[in-house]
Amino acid sequence: MGISARLDKIHLQAKSNKWMNYFAIFLRVILAYGFIASGMVKILGERFAVGLSANHPMGQYLVALHHTGFYYTFIGVVQVIAALLLVIPRTVILGALIYFPVILNIFMLSYAVRFEGSAFTSPLMMLACLYLILWNYDKIKYILPFDHSNAPHIITVPKTLNKTFPIKFFLGTAAIIVAVILFSIFGWQIAPRNNLRDCNSQFAGTNRTKAGAIFCDCIHKQGLPLNNSMELYDKAPNDAMVKK
Repeated sequence: MGISARLDKIHLQAKSNKWMNYFAIFLRVILAYGFIASGMVKILGERFAVGLSANHPMGQYLVALHHTGFYYTFIGVVQVIAALLLVIPRTVILGALIYFPVILNIFMLSYAVRFEGSAFTSPLMMLACLYLILWNYDKIKYILPFDHSNAPHIITVPKTLNKTFPIKFFLGTAAIIVAVILFSIFGWQIAPRNNLRDCNSQFAGTNRTKAGAIFCDCIHKQGLPLNNSMELYDKAPNDAMVKK
């Protein structure tokens, strides 16, 4: 059995399961809501994440993006269009293909600047969108470099769906969510955090409180780039030992 035939078999098994279908619908709705909410902010001309300091690396990016005029509005329009296409059954795959590069960019940006605001949501939204793309594998499989000569052009899903709950799949999904949560909390040694107080709090009880104060001052007061701030943090000495 070739790769294409194996993927067809796995895809058919998934689409024949009632719970997997419910999960796909749930993802379509939740992803659509996420982009409609954030897209409308841009269409209305409001700055995204208003409460975030303009000196924060992500804050600097969002302020600059807000000042791009109609490009900022364009991003919002694309997000809303992608969301609406996800809701309509006939256009799900088109919506997912538009949605994916946008959420991938948000995910990469969030982790590049260590932004806690979307460190948890963006990777899960990206994986959810990828799931929807794979869910519609039968519609896009011919662009993949596999031999499709023996593959059926139309995969027929049985009218009566399998009601067996896919325990392994949902346990794997839960494990991914937990892993993302843990990484968003403990994945970075230091992070800018959303404000000066929270930034300094991560160094409390360590021997790097002074170095941490330098890092947080560079980020939240001076507005220095993240890499420069981390270099100054690394060069700063540890706190002096307190003699008892």
